[in-house]
Amino acid sequence: MTDDTALPPLAFLGAGSMGGAIVQGVVRSGLATRVTATNRTVAKAEELAGLDRVTSVALEREPAANAEAAAAAEIVLVGVKPAMVPDLLREIAPVLRPGTIVISLAAGVTIATFESILGPSIPVLRSMPNTPALVGRGVTGLASGTTAGPDAVALAHRLFETVGTVVDVPEGRIDALSTISGSGPAYFFLLVEEFTKAAIGKGFSDAEARLMAEQTFIGAAALLEASGDDPAELRRRVTSPKGTTERAVEVLHDARLDDVFARATDAALARAKELADLGR
Repeated sequence: MTDDTALPPLAFLGAGSMGGAIVQGVVRSGLATRVTATNRTVAKAEELAGLDRVTSVALEREPAANAEAAAAAEIVLVGVKPAMVPDLLREIAPVLRPGTIVISLAAGVTIATFESILGPSIPVLRSMPNTPALVGRGVTGLASGTTAGPDAVALAHRLFETVGTVVDVPEGRIDALSTISGSGPAYFFLLVEEFTKAAIGKGFSDAEARLMAEQTFIGAAALLEASGDDPAELRRRVTSPKGTTERAVEVLHDARLDDVFARATDAALARAKELADLGR
C-alpha cells in the first residue's frame, strides 16, 4: 500500500481543531503524499488552505466532498461530531474501496458502530489524541477493530507519530485513557493557573507571576524528559530535609492529592461512559 517513507493518500472528514492539528503534523513530517480535508464552512476550510499537498474543501460549496475525498483516500479519518458519525459513515460506505483504513477521532462512538455500517472489508481503528498534538507533543490512544491487521495498525502509528507518541490499548480502555492523556492537559493548565494565583498573592505582578509559574512547569517537564529519572526521585532531589520545599510538600500531601486525582479521573470516566451510552 505504501513505502517506508510516505503515507498514502489521506482524507480528514471534519478537520476541526484536532483533525486540523494532525493535518499540520503530517505536513510538517514530510510524509504526506496527498491530503484532503473537509469542513462545513468556507471560513474553517481556509484555516488549512495553502498547506503543502493539502486540499481543503468547504462542504457548503461542495456538498459531495466527503464522499469524493473518501473514494480517493487509503486512510480516512472521521472527525465530525459524534452524533453526525452514523450518517457520515452511511454516506461514504458505498464509495470506500476494500481495504481502506478508517480511523475514528470521534469521542464515544464505538468501533462496533463503524464496523456495522462499513462492513468487514474496511479495517477500523479508534483513536483518542490530545491537544498537545497541536505542537507535535501529543499522546494518542489507539484501539484496533476486528479486521484491522498489523499493516493497518502500523500505518496508523506512523500517522499519529507525526504529532507525538502512540499508546496501543484495547477499546475497553479508551475511555480510561481519555481521563489521563485526553483530559490531562486541562489538569496541568489548572495547576499553572493556581500556581500563578499563589505568586500574585505573594506580591508579584500578573506578568511576573505568569512567567514564573509557566516557566517553572515547562522547565520541570523538560528536566523530567531529559533526565529519564522517576518523578519521585526528581522531587526528592529538590526537597532538602527540613527545608522550605519539604514543608510545602507536606501541605500538599495533607491535601490528599492522590485522592483528589483519583476522584477527578473517576468522575471523567463516569462522564465518558454516560456519553458513550448517549451515542448508542
